[in-house]
Amino acid sequence: MNDVSSGGRGTPAGIEFWFEFASTYSYLSVMRIEDAAQRHGVPVIWKPFLLGPVFKALGMDNSPFVLQKEKGDYMWRDMSRQCSKHGLPWVRPSVFPRVGLLALRLALLGAEEAWMGAFCRRVMQLNFAQDRDINDEAAMRGILDELGVPAGTLARAADAPVKARLREQTDEARRRGVFGAPTFFVGTEMFWGDDRLDDALRFAAAAGREGA
Repeated sequence: MNDVSSGGRGTPAGIEFWFEFASTYSYLSVMRIEDAAQRHGVPVIWKPFLLGPVFKALGMDNSPFVLQKEKGDYMWRDMSRQCSKHGLPWVRPSVFPRVGLLALRLALLGAEEAWMGAFCRRVMQLNFAQDRDINDEAAMRGILDELGVPAGTLARAADAPVKARLREQTDEARRRGVFGAPTFFVGTEMFWGDDRLDDALRFAAAAGREGA
Protein backbone atom coordinates (compact mmCIF):
# COMPACT_ATOMS: atom_id res chain seq x y z
CA MET A 1 0.00 0.00 0.00
CA ASN A 2 1.29 3.45 -0.83
CA ASP A 3 2.07 5.79 2.05
CA VAL A 4 -0.36 8.59 1.24
CA SER A 5 -1.62 10.87 3.95
CA SER A 6 -4.86 12.64 3.11
CA GLY A 7 -4.13 15.42 5.57
CA GLY A 8 -7.46 14.86 7.26
CA ARG A 9 -10.63 12.85 6.84
CA GLY A 10 -11.94 13.34 3.31
CA THR A 11 -9.30 15.94 2.46
CA PRO A 12 -7.32 15.38 -0.76
CA ALA A 13 -3.64 14.66 -0.25
CA GLY A 14 -1.36 17.52 -1.17
CA ILE A 15 0.80 17.30 -4.28
CA GLU A 16 4.46 18.19 -3.87
CA PHE A 17 5.65 20.05 -6.94
CA TRP A 18 9.43 19.86 -7.46
CA PHE A 19 10.49 22.28 -10.18
CA GLU A 20 13.36 24.36 -11.56
CA PHE A 21 13.06 27.70 -13.35
CA ALA A 22 15.63 26.61 -15.97
CA SER A 23 13.56 23.54 -16.87
CA THR A 24 11.50 23.68 -20.04
CA TYR A 25 8.93 21.12 -18.96
CA SER A 26 8.68 22.77 -15.53
CA TYR A 27 7.51 25.85 -17.45
CA LEU A 28 4.48 23.92 -18.70
CA SER A 29 3.62 22.67 -15.21
CA VAL A 30 4.20 25.97 -13.41
CA MET A 31 1.80 27.68 -15.79
CA ARG A 32 -0.91 25.03 -15.35
CA ILE A 33 -0.68 23.54 -11.88
CA GLU A 34 -2.65 25.99 -9.77
CA ASP A 35 -5.74 25.93 -12.00
CA ALA A 36 -5.53 22.17 -12.48
CA ALA A 37 -5.07 21.52 -8.75
CA GLN A 38 -8.00 23.78 -7.92
CA ARG A 39 -10.25 21.76 -10.23
CA HIS A 40 -9.29 18.61 -8.31
CA GLY A 41 -9.45 20.31 -4.92
CA VAL A 42 -5.81 19.38 -4.26
CA PRO A 43 -3.40 21.70 -2.38
CA VAL A 44 -0.05 22.42 -4.03
CA ILE A 45 3.17 22.18 -2.02
CA TRP A 46 5.81 24.16 -3.91
CA LYS A 47 9.33 22.65 -3.89
CA PRO A 48 11.91 24.68 -5.85
CA PHE A 49 15.29 22.97 -6.20
CA LEU A 50 18.48 23.00 -8.28
CA LEU A 51 18.74 20.52 -11.15
CA GLY A 52 22.48 21.02 -11.66
CA PRO A 53 23.61 19.11 -8.55
CA VAL A 54 21.08 16.35 -9.31
CA PHE A 55 22.47 15.91 -12.80
CA LYS A 56 26.02 15.99 -11.45
CA ALA A 57 25.22 13.20 -9.01
CA LEU A 58 23.97 11.20 -11.99
CA GLY A 59 27.25 11.73 -13.83
CA MET A 60 26.18 14.62 -16.10
CA ASP A 61 27.80 18.05 -16.18
CA ASN A 62 24.88 19.66 -18.03
CA SER A 63 21.27 19.12 -19.01
CA PRO A 64 20.72 15.91 -21.00
CA PHE A 65 19.00 18.13 -23.57
CA VAL A 66 22.37 19.80 -24.11
CA LEU A 67 24.51 16.69 -23.85
CA GLN A 68 22.39 14.66 -26.28
CA LYS A 69 21.72 16.60 -29.49
CA GLU A 70 18.92 14.35 -30.69
CA LYS A 71 17.10 14.61 -27.36
CA GLY A 72 17.56 18.38 -27.35
CA ASP A 73 16.27 18.77 -30.90
CA TYR A 74 13.21 16.73 -29.99
CA MET A 75 12.58 18.74 -26.81
CA TRP A 76 12.60 22.11 -28.61
CA ARG A 77 10.08 20.88 -31.17
CA ASP A 78 7.97 19.26 -28.47
CA MET A 79 7.94 22.44 -26.38
CA SER A 80 6.59 24.36 -29.35
CA ARG A 81 3.82 21.80 -29.75
CA GLN A 82 2.98 21.63 -26.06
CA CYS A 83 2.85 25.39 -25.63
CA SER A 84 0.54 25.62 -28.62
CA LYS A 85 -1.62 22.85 -27.15
CA HIS A 86 -1.96 24.65 -23.80
CA GLY A 87 -2.21 28.17 -25.23
CA LEU A 88 1.07 29.30 -23.66
CA PRO A 89 3.49 31.85 -25.13
CA TRP A 90 6.79 30.37 -26.24
CA VAL A 91 10.16 31.78 -27.29
CA ARG A 92 13.14 29.46 -27.36
CA PRO A 93 15.60 30.96 -24.86
CA SER A 94 18.92 32.13 -26.27
CA VAL A 95 20.64 30.80 -23.12
CA PHE A 96 19.85 27.26 -21.94
CA PRO A 97 19.84 26.23 -19.22
CA ARG A 98 19.60 29.67 -17.59
CA VAL A 99 20.95 30.37 -14.12
CA GLY A 100 18.05 31.16 -11.81
CA LEU A 101 19.53 31.05 -8.31
CA LEU A 102 17.97 34.34 -7.21
CA ALA A 103 14.54 33.37 -8.49
CA LEU A 104 14.76 29.99 -6.75
CA ARG A 105 15.75 31.57 -3.43
CA LEU A 106 12.82 33.97 -3.72
CA ALA A 107 10.56 31.01 -4.45
CA LEU A 108 11.75 29.37 -1.25
CA LEU A 109 10.68 32.49 0.66
CA GLY A 110 7.32 32.52 -1.09
CA ALA A 111 6.55 28.81 -1.04
CA GLU A 112 3.77 29.20 1.53
CA GLU A 113 2.70 32.71 0.54
CA ALA A 114 -0.32 33.70 -1.54
CA TRP A 115 1.93 35.31 -4.18
CA MET A 116 3.91 32.14 -4.90
CA GLY A 117 2.04 30.89 -7.96
CA ALA A 118 1.90 34.28 -9.65
CA PHE A 119 5.59 34.87 -8.93
CA CYS A 120 6.61 31.54 -10.45
CA ARG A 121 4.50 32.12 -13.54
CA ARG A 122 6.07 35.52 -14.13
CA VAL A 123 9.60 34.14 -13.74
CA MET A 124 8.85 31.35 -16.20
CA GLN A 125 7.41 33.84 -18.66
CA LEU A 126 10.60 35.91 -18.42
CA ASN A 127 12.65 32.86 -19.37
CA PHE A 128 10.47 31.06 -21.89
CA ALA A 129 8.23 33.77 -23.35
CA GLN A 130 10.48 36.86 -23.20
CA ASP A 131 14.00 35.34 -23.31
CA ARG A 132 15.20 37.42 -20.37
CA ASP A 133 17.65 36.90 -17.52
CA ILE A 134 15.95 35.30 -14.48
CA ASN A 135 18.91 35.89 -12.18
CA ASP A 136 18.69 39.68 -12.52
CA GLU A 137 17.87 41.69 -9.39
CA ALA A 138 16.03 44.43 -11.27
CA ALA A 139 13.82 41.91 -13.03
CA MET A 140 13.01 40.14 -9.78
CA ARG A 141 12.36 43.43 -8.01
CA GLY A 142 9.93 44.37 -10.76
CA ILE A 143 7.96 41.15 -10.30
CA LEU A 144 7.88 41.46 -6.51
CA ASP A 145 6.75 45.08 -6.68
CA GLU A 146 4.03 44.19 -9.18
CA LEU A 147 2.73 41.50 -6.83
CA GLY A 148 2.90 43.71 -3.74
CA VAL A 149 5.42 41.47 -1.99
CA PRO A 150 6.71 43.05 1.24
CA ALA A 151 9.80 45.21 0.95
CA GLY A 152 12.95 43.46 2.07
CA THR A 153 12.07 40.09 0.52
CA LEU A 154 14.63 40.55 -2.24
CA ALA A 155 17.37 41.31 0.28
CA ARG A 156 16.41 38.29 2.38
CA ALA A 157 17.04 36.03 -0.63
CA ALA A 158 20.77 36.73 -0.23
CA ASP A 159 20.84 35.63 3.42
CA ALA A 160 22.97 32.61 4.26
CA PRO A 161 20.05 30.62 5.80
CA VAL A 162 18.06 30.93 2.55
CA LYS A 163 21.02 29.77 0.48
CA ALA A 164 21.48 26.84 2.85
CA ARG A 165 17.78 25.93 2.60
CA LEU A 166 18.02 25.71 -1.18
CA ARG A 167 21.01 23.37 -0.91
CA GLU A 168 19.15 21.27 1.67
CA GLN A 169 16.04 21.08 -0.48
CA THR A 170 18.15 20.00 -3.45
CA ASP A 171 19.78 17.32 -1.30
CA GLU A 172 16.31 16.15 -0.25
CA ALA A 173 15.31 15.84 -3.90
CA ARG A 174 18.32 13.61 -4.53
CA ARG A 175 17.60 11.47 -1.47
CA ARG A 176 14.04 10.91 -2.64
CA GLY A 177 15.11 9.78 -6.08
CA VAL A 178 14.34 12.89 -8.12
CA PHE A 179 16.24 12.77 -11.42
CA GLY A 180 14.56 15.53 -13.41
CA ALA A 181 11.94 18.25 -13.35
CA PRO A 182 9.10 18.59 -12.95
CA THR A 183 8.57 15.81 -10.43
CA PHE A 184 5.44 15.35 -8.32
CA PHE A 185 4.99 13.41 -5.09
CA VAL A 186 1.78 12.32 -3.44
CA GLY A 187 3.03 10.75 -0.24
CA THR A 188 5.79 8.42 -1.43
CA GLU A 189 4.28 7.97 -4.89
CA MET A 190 6.41 9.75 -7.50
CA PHE A 191 5.31 11.06 -10.89
CA TRP A 192 7.85 12.49 -13.34
CA GLY A 193 7.26 14.94 -16.16
CA ASP A 194 4.65 17.50 -17.11
CA ASP A 195 2.68 14.78 -18.88
CA ARG A 196 2.12 13.12 -15.48
CA LEU A 197 0.70 16.23 -13.77
CA ASP A 198 -2.92 15.22 -14.30
CA ASP A 199 -2.20 11.64 -13.18
CA ALA A 200 -0.62 12.94 -9.97
CA LEU A 201 -3.57 15.22 -9.27
CA ARG A 202 -6.09 12.44 -9.83
CA PHE A 203 -4.06 10.18 -7.53
CA ALA A 204 -4.05 12.85 -4.81
CA ALA A 205 -7.78 13.46 -5.14
CA ALA A 206 -8.51 9.74 -5.01
CA ALA A 207 -6.33 9.33 -1.92
CA GLY A 208 -8.52 11.88 -0.18
CA ARG A 209 -11.72 10.10 -1.19
CA GLU A 210 -10.37 6.75 0.03
CA GLY A 211 -9.57 8.34 3.37
CA ALA A 212 -13.08 9.72 3.77
